Amino acid sequence: MREKLFAFYDITGIIMLDDMDRRILRHLQAEPTLSMAELAERCGISQGVCWRRVEKMQASGVILGQEVVIDWAAMGYAVEVSLRVTLDKTQPRAFDEFTATARSVSEVIEIQTFLGRVDVRLSVIARDMTHYQQLYRDRILTLPHIADIEALMHIARVKRNEVLPV
Repeated sequence: MREKLFAFYDITGIIMLDDMDRRILRHLQAEPTLSMAELAERCGISQGVCWRRVEKMQASGVILGQEVVIDWAAMGYAVEVSLRVTLDKTQPRAFDEFTATARSVSEVIEIQTFLGRVDVRLSVIARDMTHYQQLYRDRILTLPHIADIEALMHIARVKRNEVLPV
């Protein structure tokens, strides 16, 4: 019997995964470079069944893709700064214009928006403090609609884990 390529949702709209889907996800999170044959073998299922389940999870949006994680320090970026930005919310398009412009700064590696006193957090990398100071003056402070900005210097990453407990 062939599996259908659609997702099953519960009454809250959350995608329902069975134990095999979770097993596949655990193996993919641990080692995303596994071939479909290796993944199927580790999960104890045929390659065809494994492929269909992975395809179903991709089609339903559970698996968004695969990415390469680069060690920025190994590439010569020794400084990481978190900037907490409060925007001038009297301007109707402040969020949209700020984030659109911030996206164009290649050293901004993450943009998060919040509700509360802080509106946006930027994660910024630089080769050294001189590079950061130049970047801050020339590119960050020229971003539109900034009312207040606070810099937090990154010292150490205590935990980094993007693996979900499935």
